[in-house]
Order: sequence, then C-alpha cells, then structure tokens
Amino acid sequence: MALGLDRDALLFEFPDIHRDAVLRVEFQRTLRVPDDGKRHRLPPGFGRFPLRAVDDLDPARVPPDWIKRGGVAMPMWQAEACWLNFSSPNGYPFLLKVAAGKVNAVNGKPWDNAPDFADQDFVEVPGQPWLDGFCVSKGVVRQFVAMPLGAGYTAEEQVTGKAEHGGVQLLAHPIKAAIWEERRAAREAAIRPVPFDALAMPLPPPAAAPAMAMGLAPGGSIVQEIARPREKRDAWDLSVRSRCFVHLANSLAWRAITGEAPPTVPPTAADYARAGLPWFEWYADQPAKEGSGIVAALKSVFALGAEKGEAPLPENEGFDPPEPIRLGPAARARLDGAW
Repeated sequence: MALGLDRDALLFEFPDIHRDAVLRVEFQRTLRVPDDGKRHRLPPGFGRFPLRAVDDLDPARVPPDWIKRGGVAMPMWQAEACWLNFSSPNGYPFLLKVAAGKVNAVNGKPWDNAPDFADQDFVEVPGQPWLDGFCVSKGVVRQFVAMPLGAGYTAEEQVTGKAEHGGVQLLAHPIKAAIWEERRAAREAAIRPVPFDALAMPLPPPAAAPAMAMGLAPGGSIVQEIARPREKRDAWDLSVRSRCFVHLANSLAWRAITGEAPPTVPPTAADYARAGLPWFEWYADQPAKEGSGIVAALKSVFALGAEKGEAPLPENEGFDPPEPIRLGPAARARLDGAW
C-alpha cells in the first residue's frame, strides 16, 4: 500500500491487493454557508486546496507534532469552509473513515482504527461522492469550518474538552480483491464521471504571521445525505489499511511554513448568490444514515460565539437561495468553473 499526492489530491493505493485499488481524496475550497438557522443546498467547489507532504517541508519551519505524525499539510483561512471530494478512478470500492481532531465526522465518536459496523462511522466510495460536514441528522450536515485550536470552537474541543490533535484524519480499507474481480466486467462497462478541474484562485496573500494549528468546527446546516452501506461487513479487506493525517495551517502562516502564497479568501455566500451562480442538490439512490446525537449536540461556531460575546464568523449574511441544480448518481460534476 502507498500514500501519495497527485495534483493536490491524496492517493490511497493498494497495488498488492489489486492494480485497480486506488482512492482519490480532494479537499475543495468552497463558500461558507450562513449559520442562520436555515438548511442550505450544496455549495460549489472552487478548486483544490494545496496539499504538501510534511516530509518535503523544512523541519525548522514545521511544528514538531507535524514531523511526528507525518502526513500532509493544507492552508485554510480562519472561518473558511471546505468539503471533501471522493472518487475511485477504476470504480474499486473503499471503506473510508473521516475524522476532525480525531472526532468521527459520521457518528461523532472518538477515533478508532477499527470500523464500527453497528453504528456506521464510515462512508463507502463509490457511493458517497462528497462530505461537507458533520452528520447531525438524517439528510443534514453541519459544514466543516476552520477555527484555531484553543479557542473552544472545534468539534474536538467541544467533544473531548481538549485541543490536542486538530486537522483531519483519514483511514481507508479496500474491498477484497476476489469480490472486485467478480464485478470487474460489469464495472468496466459502466459510465464513469470525467474529472474536471475547477477554477483555482491563487492571488497574493496578506503578510505572513506565526504558525497556528487549526481544527474543524460545525458551521451552517447543509442538506446532504450520508449513504448507508451497501457492502457486507465481510466484503472488506480489514487486513490492510492506509491512514493519513492532514494538518491544517492558518493561511497567514502558510508562506512562512512552505515559502508559497496561500489561496485568497473566497467570496461570501451572499455575494455568490447575488451573482446568480448555481447551488446543487444531490439525489442519492440508496438509504441515508441517521445523524449522530453527539455532533448534533455541538454548538455551531455562530452560536458558541454569541455565548462568548464574540463574532467569529465575518460576513454571516443570509440570502435567498436560487433553485438548485439537481444532480444524481450519473451526474457528479459538482465542481463548477462558472465563478
């Protein structure tokens, strides 16, 4: 098994299992939906966040815990949102666990390497094309929003009371090769989505500042289903796995850490809506998972900020959304180049 980078996408590869066993995970820049009590449709993607292997960075510029954990680094502005894009180029099935600060994004429980088949703590790829946030109820997630560790906003701090890990944790298991071989002929005959690179927006940033560890906190509500598993428990090859720790750095510190300029601050959701640009709605073809009571009990960044007498979300302006573009299993081009 191998973990690599390809054009700012993480590659989980299992060549010893099967040459088709390749999983891609991308972190997409996006709009932060308003935390205004409404349930918003899926926002667009503005291109991938840059990812850099920790081993390739200057150790003198990298926090010691990054070196210890390895993995990759990614810049985010404070209060910036992201979503995860999943794909298997060959259609090979994967079980994928996603956590923020070692709090599982699907069921809210503390990180465990072993899949929880009784209380689903993973997504299946193909099947789950994207993940925009923490699963708080059936068909609703709270958007992933970057906040500094130590301020009390992240899901990790709200669940565990500690600001210890931050970042994003990923773990993948492939399906058993024998099962894949049985399905291969039918899979190869299926229509597959064509990769599309959305518009990136690299412009000069503000001056660099000291490094700051970031984690993900629950933001506004988005209509999104977490698909229930299709595969049986014994279909997965649990004898092999690949893990990656994605460190989140404040974009103000990105130049100091990497020598590169970070992406610019994205437009606000209200600006995007006023421009008449599209939002999206996904029609799944399988049942949805119920939400997690653990993450449903978390306070959103806006709500917690109000309790603290702080305003952590700049430009939290609401808007009247347009009719969304409806997508289905055969239409996965959510990345839009119109912006």
